[in-house]
Amino acid sequence: YFGASILTGSDSFQEVDVKIERPTYNKPFLGGFRNMSTGVEFHNAGSQTKPPKRPHKGIQLFCKETQTAVEKNMQQQTRNTTSTQMTKTGLYVSNITDKLITPGKYFTAEEYHKRRLEAVIVLQKYFRRWHAINLVENLKEQKRLRLARKAEEELQKKREKEEKLRREYEKKLNPKTKEDFELLYHELELWMQEETERINRTLTGAERKAALCALLEEETQLIACIGMHKLDANLENQQKSILHLLRKCAQPRRWKAFDGKITEMDTRNTLRGKELLEIYRSITKEGIPKDERTSVLLTVKCTVKEHECKLTQEIVALIDREIDLLSRDVKECNLEGLRKRICTLFLQYIKIPEFNPEVAGLLKVPQDPLTLYKKVHFCHSCENYLPSTEFPLAANSHTMGRCRPCYRLENEARQREAYLKYRLILEDLRKSEVDYQDDSKIVFLVQLPDMQYLIENIWNCQSALSASSDLYDLVMVRWDKQHEWSPWNTILLTKEEADAHLKLCNLQKTYEAPFISKMEQKHIRAKNYFAQIPVMSSFLRRSNNQAN
Repeated sequence: YFGASILTGSDSFQEVDVKIERPTYNKPFLGGFRNMSTGVEFHNAGSQTKPPKRPHKGIQLFCKETQTAVEKNMQQQTRNTTSTQMTKTGLYVSNITDKLITPGKYFTAEEYHKRRLEAVIVLQKYFRRWHAINLVENLKEQKRLRLARKAEEELQKKREKEEKLRREYEKKLNPKTKEDFELLYHELELWMQEETERINRTLTGAERKAALCALLEEETQLIACIGMHKLDANLENQQKSILHLLRKCAQPRRWKAFDGKITEMDTRNTLRGKELLEIYRSITKEGIPKDERTSVLLTVKCTVKEHECKLTQEIVALIDREIDLLSRDVKECNLEGLRKRICTLFLQYIKIPEFNPEVAGLLKVPQDPLTLYKKVHFCHSCENYLPSTEFPLAANSHTMGRCRPCYRLENEARQREAYLKYRLILEDLRKSEVDYQDDSKIVFLVQLPDMQYLIENIWNCQSALSASSDLYDLVMVRWDKQHEWSPWNTILLTKEEADAHLKLCNLQKTYEAPFISKMEQKHIRAKNYFAQIPVMSSFLRRSNNQAN
C-alpha cells in the first residue's frame, strides 16, 4: 500500500490508499524509448487494472470458424480467338479439309451391358488360361519332385540292400561274432536241404546212398572249417575284450557341467590303469628289436616288484629267464610259449584289485563269493554252475532250463536257425517304445522266443498289408498308438507301411471291416497264448478294462 493525492475539487485534494497487486505472470513488452542525453530507458506499460470478467451463463460455449466458402470473381478469356465462317452469297469457303461425320448405330443399355459382359468373359478366359497353365506347371513340378524323391528313395533302398548283402557276405566270409556263426550255420543248413532234395529227386538206389554219404562228408569238412574260423575269432575277440577292459580302467572320470561342457579328471586309480595299459600293449607287441624288448621286460619287472606275492615272484622269474635267453640269441619262435606265459600272468596281475583298484567294479566275478549264492543256477545239460544272466527265459517259463551255450550248441547241431532277424525286430520295437515315454513295460517282458512265436505262428512271417516276407525289412508297431504295445496290440508291417500306419488317427475309417476283423482274430490268438503267463495276466486284465 502507498498513499496518493487525488484532486477532488478546484482546490481540494484527498489522500487515498492505493493497493498494488504483484502479478504472478510476466508482463508483455509493449515498447519504450531511451533518453539520449541521460541514457535512461522508459518502458511502456499497461494499466494494472484487471479487465472485468464476463458473467457465466451456465452454458459451455465453444468458438468455431465458419464454413462459409470464400468466393472470388475472375474474368477468363481463351488464348486464341476463333470464329466459324460458312459459305454464303459472295463468299466461298473451301471444304477440302472438312470431314463428313455420320451417326453410328444406336445401342441400348442392355446391349451395352451385354457388350461389357462379353468383354469380361474374354478377360476371364485369358485369366483362367493363365491360371490353368500355372497350375499345370506346378503339378508338373510337384510330380517331378515326387518322382525324383521316389527315385532317390529307391536308390537309397537299393544301396542299403547292397550294403546289407555286402555285410552279410563279409560276415559269412570272415565271421567274428556269435550272430555271424549263427548265420553261417543257417546257410549251411539251407544248402544241405537243397542238396538233399536234389539228390532225392534225381538219384535212386545205391547212387543216392553214395551221393548222400559224399554230402555228409562235405558237410563234416565244412563244419570243421567253421570250427577253425570260430577258434580264430574267439582268440581275436578275447584280445579285444581284454583291451576293452583295460581301456575302461584307464578312462578318466567325466561329468557334465552346468554350461554343457564335459569335464574330465584323472584320478590316481585311472593313472594306474593307463600305466598298466601301456605296459600290456608293449609286452604283447611283436616284431620289436631285442634292446626294446629287454627294456619293456625290465619295466614290467619294476612294476610288479612293488607288490610281493607268489604271482609277482613267478612273473619276475619268467622275465629273468627271457632276458637270459635273449642274451644267448635264442630264436623268437622258441620264445613264444614263454612270452605267452608272461602276458597271461601279467594280465592276472592287472585283474587283481589290490594292484589295479579301478578293475574292481569291472570284473564279472565279484570279490565276495557270498554274493553269488543267490544268482548262480545249475544247468542240467552241461552240468555247470552259471550266473542267472546265462539262462534265457521265455515269458511262459516255469523253470530255469538250459543255459545259453547249450541252446546255441543244440541249434548249431540240429535246427541251425538264425535268430538275428527276430533279435533286430525286438530291439527296434523296444527303441520305438522308449521314444513314446509312456512307461510301457510289456515289451521288456517279452523275450526272443516269445517274439519268434509271435512272428512265425501268429503273423506267419509276413506283413499284414503287403504280405512281404523279408524279415529284415519288417517291424512291429502298435496297432492302436494310444495304448502301450502288447502282443494283443501290435501289427507286423514293412518300414514304409509302419510309418504310414502310425500317422493314422482313426483306424475304423481307414481300414475295411474284414481287415480289422482279421487283426482282432490275431490279437485274440496272442491273448490266448500269453494268458497262460502269470506276469502277463495283470496287463491282460488292465487292457480288457480299458477296452470295456
